[in-house]
Amino acid sequence: MSYTVNLIDFPDAPAEVISAAESRFRRELDKLLGDGVRPALKAFENASESSANELTKDEIALAASRAKAYEAAKTAGFRALGEADEAYFEVRLD
Repeated sequence: MSYTVNLIDFPDAPAEVISAAESRFRRELDKLLGDGVRPALKAFENASESSANELTKDEIALAASRAKAYEAAKTAGFRALGEADEAYFEVRLD
């Protein structure tokens, strides 16, 4: 699966700390979505740009699975870091 994860707006953290957080996030996302990472990310993008009546039930379900997986991955990524108000993980398909 070809995608990147970046921790955005986490101030003053050393590069190795950021890299470890991004790895934890990615491992959790891969564990929860497996081979479905790409379709779930695409469905979430489509859902955020469309109204509910423009989406199929499968697209809605995939988008929901991405949202749930993202929250779990975010928790894993921030473990041992604490929270920063503006920090988030950006996930991009390559």
